[in-house]
Amino acid sequence: MAHEEALQVATDSEEERTFSSEEEDFDELIDLDFEECFDSAEDTISNECENDIDQMPPAKKAKTMSWKAETDVDQIPKTLRFLPAREPGPQLSPADAHSPMSLFKMFFTESAVSNLCHNTNAQAARAIAKGHKYKWTDVSVDEMYRYIGLIFYMAAVKMSSIADYWRQDSLFSLPFPATVMPRDRYRTISWNVHMSHPDADKKNDRKRGTAKHDHLFRIKPLMDTIRLACKSFYHPRQKLAVNERLVACRVNTEMARYTKVKPTKLGFKFFVLSDSLNGYTVDFSVYTGKNSFPAEHGLSYDTVMSLLDRKVLGSGYHVYMDDFYTSPKLLTDLFAMKFGACGTYRDHRKDFPKAAANSLTKNSTRGSIRWIRDGPLVCVKWMDTQVVSVCSTIHAAYTGERVQKRVKAQDTWKTKSFPCPAPVSAYNKHMGSVDLSDQLLQYYAAQHKTMKWYRKVFLHFLDIAATNAFILHKELYGNMNHSQFMEELIAELCGVSEKMAPKQTSMCQFQELS
Repeated sequence: MAHEEALQVATDSEEERTFSSEEEDFDELIDLDFEECFDSAEDTISNECENDIDQMPPAKKAKTMSWKAETDVDQIPKTLRFLPAREPGPQLSPADAHSPMSLFKMFFTESAVSNLCHNTNAQAARAIAKGHKYKWTDVSVDEMYRYIGLIFYMAAVKMSSIADYWRQDSLFSLPFPATVMPRDRYRTISWNVHMSHPDADKKNDRKRGTAKHDHLFRIKPLMDTIRLACKSFYHPRQKLAVNERLVACRVNTEMARYTKVKPTKLGFKFFVLSDSLNGYTVDFSVYTGKNSFPAEHGLSYDTVMSLLDRKVLGSGYHVYMDDFYTSPKLLTDLFAMKFGACGTYRDHRKDFPKAAANSLTKNSTRGSIRWIRDGPLVCVKWMDTQVVSVCSTIHAAYTGERVQKRVKAQDTWKTKSFPCPAPVSAYNKHMGSVDLSDQLLQYYAAQHKTMKWYRKVFLHFLDIAATNAFILHKELYGNMNHSQFMEELIAELCGVSEKMAPKQTSMCQFQELS
């Protein structure tokens, strides 16, 4: 299929290396936290808009700015007919035999890995020509798959350093890695694994500082291959989620972002579209900086629009997002494209209600609801422990839902029922796929230390491929948990599936018991 584009890989290895050179620009990156949380095209209060409100006739102004309560009946918005471009779910037949490795190879095809080997061999030849002293023989496709298998093995079995996996004089010695390849061979492949040809890298690097320079040149062939495979072999169900994912990396590069509000503070920012039901990564893009990312209507607006291709997806989808992306213009434009949307929002953003009669205050009781509707768009405020702001083109403001909350009364914790707006309930339910997707990725995250930023991103591509392959297998058969799937995948990649099968079963049973 068309997904077999020139992929190239870059892993890492040498865990003993230091990061002193990477930390030189760390202080400069702290300033980027503002950029991560602020979209200049959206997070401003327009004076022009405020003046227009001031100049409105009093009756129209009151109508525009008056909040309604949960006792007021909201009009249910027009229901968008769900018309997916393909039947939702895996685009594979369960009648065909699909092993973990065959599913993984749909993302990392043999032709792509062959191209990876070619570029890796070229990089090794270049390094030796520069005077590096180590033995090298050209890496083959089978050997590269074994190398990837060891990366997943090391992600599942944690040791303090790469060398520890080959130690034979310790109580905790591991016999398996030495049966796959020698330690020095693993290291030399790690030093040289390369996704793009080094000669082409040099040509692109000479364009640095110009509009023709491609920030993603070293990863783009693989990125395009993975993205196409993600969309080719699975069609998402109706509920989608858009979120950002930060791939941890402290390498000194202009593409690294610092965000103090995230668990991962420093790294590369991915914008991700995922299926809300199972966490499958449908599509993604890599943020390379505000000057290189298209932002005609603002970064948040254009990011969502770039991930939602109606020709590929179809129409009638419901898209959930957090407050970085949500704006009235985005939601109304998506509705015109026959995509419903729902998301938390920031009160200070343009075109959201700023100040109004009958609004919530800090003294409002828990469970209080206020809402304003403007055509298909409803803005809702709900008092939980603090005010929660959500807008939607899918839901009515309040349809009678209630939630159970733990509250403290007279030094005793009790469960109490509170009214909850429909958009808030739906948002909490369907944005959970973001946590599910991240959780699946973290189980066996292939993150070694590396001095090369593109190798760090490559490792995340491995994670996406393995996680999506597991979700496909689960949708088709449902007879393996994640641990069992990864064990079988590692065994197949390393070429020891038959030999390891009995041991595998007992390991899985042990993990289930524990």
